[in-house]
Amino acid sequence: MSYKKQMGQRIKCRRKELRLTQENIAEYLDISVKHYSEAERGLAGLSIENLIKLSALFDLSIDYIVKGDHVDNPWYSTLLLLQSVPNDKIPYVKELIKNGVELAK
Repeated sequence: MSYKKQMGQRIKCRRKELRLTQENIAEYLDISVKHYSEAERGLAGLSIENLIKLSALFDLSIDYIVKGDHVDNPWYSTLLLLQSVPNDKIPYVKELIKNGVELAK
């Protein structure tokens, strides 16, 4: 699959998570809805300026949007893991983190 298609899938997924429409994003980026729709489908790219704007709006790194990498946020994978912890296990995770902080001192 091409990088444009993969990028399109990531921005579409994030847009839906934020409950925004293609029209909302196109207006924010000051581009046509058609162009934004093509970007989501991997048929068009976005300018650097618009990637920067999208990064800020989506609270995602540009590396993640373009390549799927979380290079500029090394804690991202840890946060994803923590989000998957069942509620009844959170006290155990908190205790593990507390102990890890103490050991690091």
